[in-house]
Amino acid sequence: MLKTTPVPAEPDASPHAEGVSNDEFRAAMSRLAAGVCLITAHEAPTAPGGPRGEDVGMTATAFLSVSLEPPLVLVSLREGSRMDDLLAEQPLWAVSVLADHQLQIAGRFAMKGRISDRLLFADLPYVRGEASGAPLLNGALATLECRTENRVEAGDHTLVIGRVLTAALPSPDSGPLTYFRGRYRHLG
Repeated sequence: MLKTTPVPAEPDASPHAEGVSNDEFRAAMSRLAAGVCLITAHEAPTAPGGPRGEDVGMTATAFLSVSLEPPLVLVSLREGSRMDDLLAEQPLWAVSVLADHQLQIAGRFAMKGRISDRLLFADLPYVRGEASGAPLLNGALATLECRTENRVEAGDHTLVIGRVLTAALPSPDSGPLTYFRGRYRHLG
């Protein structure tokens, strides 16, 4: 179980440090290059014998390794997003670390006002994870299946910490897809 400890404010902190604007913060953080992942989960059917569950996916750049023993990762989800709501109800999810040739997939799952998840997954080559039941993209640099260990509210996001159940390298020879200064980029 993750222990969270609030950090007290420094008594001599400048007012500007506490009053940074959203635009200033966004501009500063855009200078931090990040890998791009597709986070997926399979929503179970609502009733036995009813309509089958639906796959849910979202592009994420706020994903990182937390611990080696036990193997833990963290993803930051916008509070109230479909993925946040789903992972509050069920604990299994997956990560596909996107390769440089998967730029269109990143854009597809990051769109605001996008079409249904069912249509987003319709033409994608993937396998269903044995541990999570979630889609794992063919051609990804790495795939992980996870079970939520803890959820931490953090401002307008939820930090979801997951124990890694499986890890694979479907396409280890490709280059990574990165996000830097508001754009997807290739290394090299």
